[in-house]
Amino acid sequence: MYNSRISGLGFYVPENVVTNDDLSKVMDTNDEWIQERTGIKERRHVVKGTDTTTSMGVKAAQKAIERAGIDKDEIDFIVFATLSPDYYFPGPGVLVQRDLGLKRTIGALDVRNQCSGFVYGISVADQYIKSGMYKNVLVIGSELHSHGLDMTTRGRGVSVIFGDGAGAAVLTREEDTSKGILSTHLHSEGQHAEELSLIAPGMGKRWVNDIIADADPEDTSYYPYMNGQFVFKNAVVRFSEVIMEGLQKNNLGPQDIDMLIPHQANLRISQFIQKKFGLKDDQVFNNIMKYGNTTAASIPIALTEAWEAEKIKEGDLVVLAAFGSGFTWGSVIIRW
Repeated sequence: MYNSRISGLGFYVPENVVTNDDLSKVMDTNDEWIQERTGIKERRHVVKGTDTTTSMGVKAAQKAIERAGIDKDEIDFIVFATLSPDYYFPGPGVLVQRDLGLKRTIGALDVRNQCSGFVYGISVADQYIKSGMYKNVLVIGSELHSHGLDMTTRGRGVSVIFGDGAGAAVLTREEDTSKGILSTHLHSEGQHAEELSLIAPGMGKRWVNDIIADADPEDTSYYPYMNGQFVFKNAVVRFSEVIMEGLQKNNLGPQDIDMLIPHQANLRISQFIQKKFGLKDDQVFNNIMKYGNTTAASIPIALTEAWEAEKIKEGDLVVLAAFGSGFTWGSVIIRW
């Protein structure tokens, strides 16, 4: 058995910055209200007609591949995590294979685990490499939220939170099993599926023709719904559990963490976890203030920024953790 290591990282965010003050011009909100509840100061939104979920993923992937020091045609498999694909089907994985101009008809897998999608994607890629099936796997998390948000006062509780962006990692075979990805841990609890969800275009018991015929402007099934307090309460519990699960699996404790990269859901959640584990500010990396919640893209964007800022060095114990819609949650324990 091999280990897998992250050999290359990259991220991309649109240039268009949307501040809290910008949002206050289209809905009843303000900078203080948003920062107090989420910690967010600004986020990036795609300008219509420019980027797509796939194109952002490709741009992040190109940086990751270059930093991995391999040719794009050495990629053996693609894992693409998103809740906002370009099309209902096919998923963006195959579009990346096309748009990267890969010569080989390699496989592409789409992961629909929302905020924990990148963690799930890393776990899948890690298992493929551990088994010896593949040597280099490209994992992408990319989201284009802004085109599907209710940008009115009615939707402010959700719409102020989310931003657009993409991050990518190349996982490569590592023969030294003392480093790289040590373990991954995945969980779900579907009984709370509707507490953080977007019912359309799946429609549940309704059909596309029904909704078109209704043409009801008050139909909010097209917009994301979140039971914020309930999600928060579950998140802080599951974050703690799955981080400890990963540490204990490797005979480690919170004192061994050099860098925790949590999913950027809410700064208050990250601060709660930091305090619970007794971590210093330089042991936790947060960038939700700049980008908002980019769902499947949040961890790879934050991981890339932390690495670029030299906050992660060889030999460090790095922990990735996420919680989100599904409910699904997970962690990744890495010896860098």
